[in-house]
Amino acid sequence: MSHIPVSNVDLYTASARTDPYDIYAELRALGPVVHLSRYDMYALPRYDEVRTALMDWRTFSSARGVFVDPDVNAQLEGITLCSDPPEHTAMRSVLGRPLRPDRMREVTPRIEAEADRVVERVVGQGRFEVVTELAEYLPMTVVSDLVGLPGRGREKMLEWAASIWNTQGPADDRAAAAGPAVEEFMAFAMNDAVPGKIDPDGWAAQLYEAADRGEIPRDKCPVMMLDYVTPSLDTTILAIAGAVALFAQNPDQWELLREDRSLIPHAINESLRLETPVPQFSRVLTDDHEIGGVPLTAGSRVALLYASANRDERHYQHPTRFDITRRPSDHLAFGRGEHVCVGMHLARLEMSALLERLADRVARFDIVDHRPMINNGLRGLDRLEVTVTPAS
Repeated sequence: MSHIPVSNVDLYTASARTDPYDIYAELRALGPVVHLSRYDMYALPRYDEVRTALMDWRTFSSARGVFVDPDVNAQLEGITLCSDPPEHTAMRSVLGRPLRPDRMREVTPRIEAEADRVVERVVGQGRFEVVTELAEYLPMTVVSDLVGLPGRGREKMLEWAASIWNTQGPADDRAAAAGPAVEEFMAFAMNDAVPGKIDPDGWAAQLYEAADRGEIPRDKCPVMMLDYVTPSLDTTILAIAGAVALFAQNPDQWELLREDRSLIPHAINESLRLETPVPQFSRVLTDDHEIGGVPLTAGSRVALLYASANRDERHYQHPTRFDITRRPSDHLAFGRGEHVCVGMHLARLEMSALLERLADRVARFDIVDHRPMINNGLRGLDRLEVTVTPAS
């Protein structure tokens, strides 16, 4: 390993969770592969290597977990996120049915109506807290209803999701503190989110219907509930808040979007590129493999640093600039390949609906206060208070 750059950096300190970008720049400068000695794993900090790994599931396997802590990886083997084809393909096919673009067209009128309602309310206030009053609204109002969980489950979804994400990192204090909530969710999924207690027309019920048809094992249904609870909530909430923050910091870009609504899809991509809600997942090499000219042995765990790759100066010109005319449709915030985010069409729909309506009503955002989220698996804002200048 003498020829492989080594870093003892800790990606899980509070400061690193808040602002990891200097660390990412240091790792990218070290090389295409860096050994993270603190975790005995390798990091891919550059764009080309991360994208290549995402497109090669046979070599970069998810079946032995995609997190950091070995115990958590062992416990989660076999869930959708921690599996490879053909098992992964079967589960993803079931999970993805209500999230396909054609199914999104069915829920679009509802999402747009709710977006009208929430934007009218918060803009009318003149000052509001973006995370709780705006960004959480569609996921908690529409998505939780579509999943079809019982009332208690809907009330606890945000707490459970944040705790589950906290187990993505090492076995630190945040992961330990998250343990009881994760256990509570799993007990709920096993005992309460079951046929007879869930909405028979909801997405959760469709998992059990697929199991009854023999498409997936029935014992997979409770853990597959994770795939509706975690990705559909925090990641979208963070993405919405992150976009508003970027537009507040870059009023010229907001003016561009207001003048040309065809830029909304590109603005979403650019905000996700620049402020990636899920900074990393890991993979395990199934064979000896060379990455960027660096030989690694089978069994090595490799961290794919999405958030670093999305700011790689080798791939994006002026990567720290927020430029909604950039059109970075190749960003890696949703992943790529077999494990590309199953809920990305829903996330885009929610973000588009809100940005369209905010552009109608808001001439300018100004940040009053903000607080970063500190979470082992997520990055973004926990609080963002803004004032708005109404559009004339």
